[in-house]
Amino acid sequence: MNERKHMTARTRIKICGLTRPEDIQAVNEAKPDFCGFIVEFPKSRRNVTVDQLRKLREKLDENILPAGVFVNAPVELPAQLLNEGTIALAQLHGQEDEEYITRLKGMTDQLLIKAFSIKTEEDVEQALRSGADYILLDQGAGGTGETFDWNLVPSIKRPWFLAGGLGCDNLESAIHLLHPWAVDLSSSVETDGHKDPDKILKAVQAVRNIEEEI
Repeated sequence: MNERKHMTARTRIKICGLTRPEDIQAVNEAKPDFCGFIVEFPKSRRNVTVDQLRKLREKLDENILPAGVFVNAPVELPAQLLNEGTIALAQLHGQEDEEYITRLKGMTDQLLIKAFSIKTEEDVEQALRSGADYILLDQGAGGTGETFDWNLVPSIKRPWFLAGGLGCDNLESAIHLLHPWAVDLSSSVETDGHKDPDKILKAVQAVRNIEEEI
């Protein structure tokens, strides 16, 4: 499945922050396009170690692309996990610059996502210049359930992920207004700090229903 070639109007969905076998079971049932694991970042309550990631990955449906989320990690870590096939994409969610992206691209031919905190039009312009395969626009502190000012987002021609405060209550408006290539959900599909299978299923179905209307 080469996502570089799929540039249709269909909106993809990523469920991020999986930590438990129950989470894998939930996404296997709901079948989002991507799922995300926050790797070796203990400051996050959704953190998993490399060993935990590998064990969770073993049970993941092969049709769901796993993304590793990294925050200022040594470049060797995402490179290794990409090259061994544990993850299909590396999502860079820290202060990784273009030099870091170039180094990582020199170590792997797999796909990279670079996340950007959007507070001004200049932030969007910087994101659009990124050398990553995909960009992700977020409000800054991931997993808080807050949106950023969507009026800052122009018509974007390259594939991009919309994140931050997305849930079943605003997915339709977000997709119709911004036409993101993919949407990324985390806290809105949780209950009491854990991924909720019913909420995951409803979110994925909501996106699938929206794409049928486009």
